[in-house]
Amino acid sequence: MSLATQEHGARTTILGTGQKLMGRKGFSAVGLTEILKDAGVPKGSFYHYFASKDAFGEAMLVAYFEAYHAEMDEVLSRPGLTVAERLMTYWANWRENQGADDCQGRCLAVKLGAEVADLSEPMRLALKAGTDGIIARLTRAIGAGVEEGSLAVREPAADIAASLYSLWLGASVMAKISRVPTPFDTALRTTRRVLGIGGR
Repeated sequence: MSLATQEHGARTTILGTGQKLMGRKGFSAVGLTEILKDAGVPKGSFYHYFASKDAFGEAMLVAYFEAYHAEMDEVLSRPGLTVAERLMTYWANWRENQGADDCQGRCLAVKLGAEVADLSEPMRLALKAGTDGIIARLTRAIGAGVEEGSLAVREPAADIAASLYSLWLGASVMAKISRVPTPFDTALRTTRRVLGIGGR
């Protein structure tokens, strides 16, 4: 194994470990020592890969959204389904991931959004770029669904995409507060109504 491959592997391990820990505890509550211990990486090597904890946070968010966008692209391009069915699969996955007691780093935008946006401008910009990418994908899907005929909407696709993303972010926060899935049920009904999808 080459040195470059080893270094890439160690960096990826640190990012993945940090994502899981911070997905549970938040950014400020997790120290570098805890991340490196869980990752099995020597403490002194952190600054070989990241200039600071903020730089690590930025890199972690970039990696998180890259994986999220790739997963979203896969869901929204599955063959044999209407666009409406693909979108509802996306929301069903959201509910499953966000509703878990331990989301294992799969809910980083919800967990860290409000916290790090005020702590670090680079992290805020990484969050903005990542969430903009999600909304752009929803916008394209909604537009395609209207053309296909599986969706019936009255507002511009971009406005609907932004509103639905905000709705589901809020539902995720409320589900964490209430410890019940009711906010997701409400979000799902609202999503179906807004998109003109029949059924419950």
